[in-house]
Amino acid sequence: MALIITSSSFIHKGVIPPRHTCDGANVSPPLAWSGVPAGAKSLALIADDPDAPDPAAPKMTWVHWVLYNIPSNANGLAEGVAVKDLPSGTLHGVNDWKRAGYGGPCPPVGKHRYFFKLYALDSVLPDLKYPAKATLEKAMQGHVLAQSDLIGLYQRQ
Repeated sequence: MALIITSSSFIHKGVIPPRHTCDGANVSPPLAWSGVPAGAKSLALIADDPDAPDPAAPKMTWVHWVLYNIPSNANGLAEGVAVKDLPSGTLHGVNDWKRAGYGGPCPPVGKHRYFFKLYALDSVLPDLKYPAKATLEKAMQGHVLAQSDLIGLYQRQ
């Protein structure tokens, strides 16, 4: 069985509801996953936008959320999950607003793609002290057993 990440708020390649963006409540969407490989010891989640600032001329990937050491037996995250309600042992990285936690889509122009990337890892990572995405990706090298992406779209009105 393959690793699969989904949301009850939007379908793969569907529109992210404004509730999960800067135009709404800016709360994280509910996420669910299945097919975690038997050898997985932890999970990591990175949400980012490779279309920043303008999909017609992207210059960077904007990071919206970084989580790691999610227990491998967890099967998802509730909508608007608070730090205190994350599965035990889960650690935060920092997003491109230089803070821990979720920051929703807020594209300045055009329709952007938002990737919610779930990784199954063969180890529990050390405490990386609020790592940026690049630091977490480096720590995950050689430990990824499986990956799944959920892509959502958003354009401000």
